Amino acid sequence: MAMGAVAWKVMGTGGAILAGVMAKQLVDFVWARFGQDEINPKSPRAPLAKAVAYAAVTGLAVGAARTVMTRKAAEYYEKSAGHLPADIREEPV
Repeated sequence: MAMGAVAWKVMGTGGAILAGVMAKQLVDFVWARFGQDEINPKSPRAPLAKAVAYAAVTGLAVGAARTVMTRKAAEYYEKSAGHLPADIREEPV
């Protein structure tokens, strides 16, 4: 595995994980700040509507944060290496 590929794996994966953790913490903080009770969406004792709302907000925040971080890492990689990482395709999804 070439050094560029290793660098991309560290930047892309590490950045996405870090962004996901930070987004989850932010959602938890905002959820508590706006008066919502702590919730464990996995618990059958939690109200279903609140559990689904929490899961939806968390999923959206984590997904968006990971996407933004991966894009920024790819931009940085492209500026440094002169090309996009091999894992990034220029094809639509």
